[in-house]
Amino acid sequence: MQLDLSHAVWIAHDTRLIICCVVAIGAIILLISATKLPPFLSILVGTFIAGLGAGLPPEMVAKAFSKGAGGILGEAGIIIGLGAMLGALMAVSGAADRIATTLLSKASGRALPWVMAAVAMVIGLPLFFEVGLVMMVPIIFVIARRSGQPLLKIAIPALAGMTTLHALMPPHPGPLIAVSALHADLGLTMMLGFIIAVPAVILAGPLYGIWLSRRMPIELPATVGAVYSAKETQNKQPSFALSLLIILLPVILMLGSTLAKVAMAPESQLALLLKFLGEPLVALGLAVLAAVIFLGWGSGLPRERVGDLLRKSLAPIAVLLLTIGAGGGLKQTLLDAGMSTTISKAAEVAHLPYILLAWLIAVALRQATGSATVATTTTAGILAPLAMGMSATEGSLIALSIGAGSVFFCHVNDAGFWMVKEFFGLELKQTLWVWSVLQTIVSVVGLAGTLLLWQLLH
Repeated sequence: MQLDLSHAVWIAHDTRLIICCVVAIGAIILLISATKLPPFLSILVGTFIAGLGAGLPPEMVAKAFSKGAGGILGEAGIIIGLGAMLGALMAVSGAADRIATTLLSKASGRALPWVMAAVAMVIGLPLFFEVGLVMMVPIIFVIARRSGQPLLKIAIPALAGMTTLHALMPPHPGPLIAVSALHADLGLTMMLGFIIAVPAVILAGPLYGIWLSRRMPIELPATVGAVYSAKETQNKQPSFALSLLIILLPVILMLGSTLAKVAMAPESQLALLLKFLGEPLVALGLAVLAAVIFLGWGSGLPRERVGDLLRKSLAPIAVLLLTIGAGGGLKQTLLDAGMSTTISKAAEVAHLPYILLAWLIAVALRQATGSATVATTTTAGILAPLAMGMSATEGSLIALSIGAGSVFFCHVNDAGFWMVKEFFGLELKQTLWVWSVLQTIVSVVGLAGTLLLWQLLH
């Protein structure tokens, strides 16, 4: 995607659009925090404020909201539902408890946050953040309950491990899009991305988690936590190897898909099979079926109990899905109003180092649209002509700078924001501290890392 900005001129509509975006986001925060309206309804109101203020006809705002909500739920809704089923089966069968017990036996109290960060990085390497989160939630809850440590001390390292990999490491879609648009080297980007990701995870994960947990105590949520913390006492607890294999099955299948795309003939039968099995919907669906057979029936749970458990696991995520859909509707409305073009015009007149320029454009687009993919795609398109003739190292570092900028201070128009809020039972202000600040640390450390490597390798 390349944008021709050679004749772009800043007009009154661009100023009006930015003002409307800021007012809408402020209204959403006010409605949720002051009037206590549900996030879904607050975001819906904020969407119409932004859309109508930007000059879109009311029916177009409604259509954009529906399109955006349907699009993000079509991508993430079923996956989140399958993840909730898998998490509930792992909790009730004792698989999550087995993994937690083994991790606790291998790590002392001080080492546990570091172990959680490492595990999250392994699980988060091939998985979308949303998939990794719903898989990690039962383990986070069980370890927090059994270790007696503050929930945030366990949860934040896991969140940091997954979101950092999502932002900086192929095969996640954002880094892959940037690598493709900038014609960067995939292997080099992965290597440099890992070098930058490690300090980002350390600072945003265990260190920030330890600091915040002392200042903001959070209890296990009563609703979702009850689902993931309950364990049947009469069933046979599965082995650690089986428990780990079930939770890593989607990871293995998605890694197989990545291998097929990178190292195999595209039309070979094996490559086609691996790419099919590695689709998130297929991979997680197979994991749920495996959990039903080996963790449910195989652990001695009656079939009626397993079916009832799967149905009940979906109830706590209903509000979450509506909120995520509303965030997608707000994003689509801003895009239809021309927010990407407005941000692109602002970037045209900036005379900054390429690394900093790439990061700032991605930050602005992410704040306005709530989509890391939109921010990454548009920023890479803007900078693609500038990247022509650059070395492989420079192209990789610009791609990583874009990825870092795309996760800066994610807030109310971000699906991950609402997932973290609902899963951990947080208030809006608490979610800003837990999620938005965590993401900002990852983003700033990512920028610092790319600038440092640019100086060392340039």
